[in-house]
Amino acid sequence: MNTLSTFRCVAVVGMMAVLAGANNIAHADTAKDKNFPVNTFIGTQDDGNTFPGAVAPFGMIQLSPVGEHYSGWRYTDQKIRGFGHSFLSGAGCWEQGGQLSVLPVTGSIKPGGNFDTSKAGSFDHKVYGSRYTHDGEIGHAGYFKVRLTDYGGITAETTALTRAGAERYTFHETTDTGHILVNLGQANERHSVVGSHIQVVDSHTLEGKIVTRSFCGGAQYTTWFRMEFDQAFRTHGIWDESGGTEASMQLSQQGDSKPHGAWLSFDLKANKAVTAISAISHVDAEGARKNLRAEGKANGKLRSFDSMRKQAQDEWNKELSSIRIEGANTDDRTVFYTALYHALLQPLTGNDTDGRYRGYDDVIHKVDNGNYYEFFSLWDTYRAQNQLIALLRPARARDIAESVLKIQEQAGWLPRWGYANFESNVMTGDPVTPFLVDLWRYGALAGKEKAAYAALRQNAFEVPSFKLRSEGRAGNPQYLRDGFVQYDKGFRAKGMDVDPHHGASATLEYAAADGALSYMAEALGEKADAAVLRQRGQNWRKLWDKDAADKELGFKGFPRPRLENGNWYTELQGHYNPRAEHGFHEGTAWQYQWLVPQDAQALFAAMGGREAAARRLDAFFAFDEIEKNDYQAVRKDWVVGPYSYYNQYRYNPNNEPDLHVPWMYTLAGQPWKTTTVLRAAETLFSNAPNGVTGNDDLGTMSAWYIFSSLGIYPWMPGSGQFLLHAPKFSRIDIDLGNGKTLSIDSKAAARTPIRYIRQAQWQGKPLSQVWLSWEQIQSGGKLSLDLSSDDKAKSWGSSLQALPPGALDK
Repeated sequence: MNTLSTFRCVAVVGMMAVLAGANNIAHADTAKDKNFPVNTFIGTQDDGNTFPGAVAPFGMIQLSPVGEHYSGWRYTDQKIRGFGHSFLSGAGCWEQGGQLSVLPVTGSIKPGGNFDTSKAGSFDHKVYGSRYTHDGEIGHAGYFKVRLTDYGGITAETTALTRAGAERYTFHETTDTGHILVNLGQANERHSVVGSHIQVVDSHTLEGKIVTRSFCGGAQYTTWFRMEFDQAFRTHGIWDESGGTEASMQLSQQGDSKPHGAWLSFDLKANKAVTAISAISHVDAEGARKNLRAEGKANGKLRSFDSMRKQAQDEWNKELSSIRIEGANTDDRTVFYTALYHALLQPLTGNDTDGRYRGYDDVIHKVDNGNYYEFFSLWDTYRAQNQLIALLRPARARDIAESVLKIQEQAGWLPRWGYANFESNVMTGDPVTPFLVDLWRYGALAGKEKAAYAALRQNAFEVPSFKLRSEGRAGNPQYLRDGFVQYDKGFRAKGMDVDPHHGASATLEYAAADGALSYMAEALGEKADAAVLRQRGQNWRKLWDKDAADKELGFKGFPRPRLENGNWYTELQGHYNPRAEHGFHEGTAWQYQWLVPQDAQALFAAMGGREAAARRLDAFFAFDEIEKNDYQAVRKDWVVGPYSYYNQYRYNPNNEPDLHVPWMYTLAGQPWKTTTVLRAAETLFSNAPNGVTGNDDLGTMSAWYIFSSLGIYPWMPGSGQFLLHAPKFSRIDIDLGNGKTLSIDSKAAARTPIRYIRQAQWQGKPLSQVWLSWEQIQSGGKLSLDLSSDDKAKSWGSSLQALPPGALDK
């Protein structure tokens, strides 16, 4: 969700210098790993909203710095307030983690001291946060390091396994006494802590729980934790709203967003480094204890930081080695593998090591095999990230699919944006349908097809009771009756968003979802449902106003919101402007007009034919300007300012609704332009903190970049179709998770000049179609592409016969 996406270009000269410096640092660090370099600072500036700290693949726990930004940390933040233990990567909503914030400090803790126990304000992390330096900073997959410059200079390091992490704080050689501040009452900026407990178990151990109200004003949820230190703390104390107290008490409770935490004081004469091993659970305190024993201990003793770091980095090397590329320079390799890293972070593991997890009914359940996953940003991830996981990690994809079905069983409805164990109801449309239908098409629901279809049918044909938290397709009553969702800003919502508030985009999302579900219905023998769903897949026509015009550019025919009475929405000035956002969620009619993947040829016909549609695409992409200077054009014409998906008519690579549009050129008979546009968009991804375009949205933008680079893109959900385009790299080998490998060989995949597919071969035989099926890809094999920059290459794949069948074809 790109609620807070901002301008990618950094206009301030000083900022450019900072980011260029970060780029150089990244080169020095990532060069140590010649195979799969990752720069975790990519996306930490300009609302990419990634975090630089340590996490395992799909890990439950994340150890990363907390700064001033609502997502946790921004590259230019002046201070680190602490190191939190819970983060999301790339989300756009506020209230998203940072709880259990830990910071090493020095100085006196007493009345009138450096930390004045008579004043609660002394223990505000906005006050005591430490300055730091980017010099020597490291952000690798599974390992983070930074030097704090206050408190005599302290080196902080973090690493993480799936459910437990380690942090090592090395104080200056002259420091005899150091303290660890464990802040329960504060988390990321705008993340409200509504209650907390902490217990000093013994001179090495803390336990507790933190209750937060999270994600776009969502419900409360609880994080339990256990933290054990490798050396005993000499003294300890507790702070609350009245100040600090040298702790005789062993248990402290706090609520109402008030100050709360503990300090631990260590004698450092013999050992300047203090290591803490932490584990969290969303189930209970025993879950955190078991997670720490399973991953943070060996033979009953705490593991060393370095042993956990090695395991973490070995796990990441295994994950990242799934794709091997040739023909890339250092920056390109780093950007690619960092994108793959970001795409493999979510959804998060939700079950403890004993298999228990907290369900959407707030009851403790248990998985017998595999894992239960949580945190589903479906509006974002159904478009690219979901398919990448299924391609590379089919076993995980099965667990993910089954987790979504468990949500339906326990909550009574399928999710839209599931945060922890509650439905946030954020965003618009019906994203769970294309998400699950694709997983069905890829085999991830084998044996559970009927249950999955029943849940999807309920969602597509009904509306949840208002007693349920889920909104489902809140616009279904009018959609099922009249074929469109009414535009009604006064419609009652259960959360921040509800579909009638964005009736036009909701209609288009519903229709695309219906087209996807028709595949599954047909395959399962639900012929009547399939026919109805195919018909409903044409509901985009209900919004198509053939007379709506962009007067400046001369194009006629656009989707237009309808009111409850069926009338067209008209602005106060008495006209309709397709560049306005009214009726659309995070976009305009210009961007949403293309959201008809299930009926693309009919859409082109409504625009006046394929050639007319291609001319409209040219205007949408500023294609002439891209051909002149793609790097400059995308920053001038596409990404024109903060929230640039509002009130404009260009392609917006910051946001999800038009991510698929480059491939509309392919369907319009000009596949070479798809490649041109993709190479331009890829310039927005760079080896620097501002190197992600828009919020990364739990790996969605990164997954899109991966597919763009590979030369294959998952098309209509449920179809199993992957459209082809020229890849970015000369040789790509993809391990498919089933023991087979897909190889893509293009020899001359140089970026300058841009090269297009002149000829293609699949398994040594000529390939004239512009797509491969899921079955072809899963069988493994070799796709050979002959690339060229001459005009002859512009004819490959341009005929209607080269295209895959549409979702509504019967």
